Amino acid sequence: MSDTTSDIVKTRRDGAVLEITFDRPKANAIGQPSSQELGKVFAAFRDDPELRVAIFTGGGDKFFSAGWDLNEAADAGGSGYVADYGVGGVYGFSELEGLNKPIICAVNGYAIGAGFEILLSADFVIAAENAQCWLPETTLGVLPDVGSFLLPKMLPKVIANEVLYGGLTLEPADLLRWGIANQVVPKGQALEAARALAQRILRSAPLSVEAAKETVRLAEKMNLRESYAAMRAGEFPAFQRLIDSEDALEGPRAAVEKRDPVWKGR
Repeated sequence: MSDTTSDIVKTRRDGAVLEITFDRPKANAIGQPSSQELGKVFAAFRDDPELRVAIFTGGGDKFFSAGWDLNEAADAGGSGYVADYGVGGVYGFSELEGLNKPIICAVNGYAIGAGFEILLSADFVIAAENAQCWLPETTLGVLPDVGSFLLPKMLPKVIANEVLYGGLTLEPADLLRWGIANQVVPKGQALEAARALAQRILRSAPLSVEAAKETVRLAEKMNLRESYAAMRAGEFPAFQRLIDSEDALEGPRAAVEKRDPVWKGR
């Protein structure tokens, strides 16, 4: 996958890292066509064996994303919930099958509505100190669907309720407090911090990272005994590829020989 530029989605490849910038002035609002375009980009990232980490950010320095395009929402009404948003669903990756590579969100400003929901589906979140997050959907007569699915699993019930239908705005300190963000950095430094985090991830074995992401997802609704049973039955495919790989031997050998491992991803 090479660097690309469209009217609203720009990609930049830096070795094994793909930077995706959603740039739709003036507030990076999301709609059906833009979700479809983002889905194609994330699917290409998933399918490119040379790429291992994606960084997703918004264009400009005020909005990460102001959420759903209200003009489109006004036309679609309730039917917007069942529209075709492409292979990855709303904002491109929340429903993308087989995505076992990590996604880092570099939140450079306001994350509102669907823009906030993007963070809930990401693997890592770096927030600038000017980032603020809230869900205005209930004041607009609709529902924050992804937020309703995920926030109650991430926050205490009463806090999730206050965000979902009580109008609570989360400041950067709140994002750290409730475990929604990994780091808060000065304004303008979210992307650089995300790049540094991506390089740390790249030091780990690629098959191990993929297996970890898949295992967390598949074991989410299992207890410990069920998780072990599924693993031993070969129901975690990425884990199976990992234990049968050359890299599973390379890691211990490198440790014994006191050298950096050379990962092959096979």
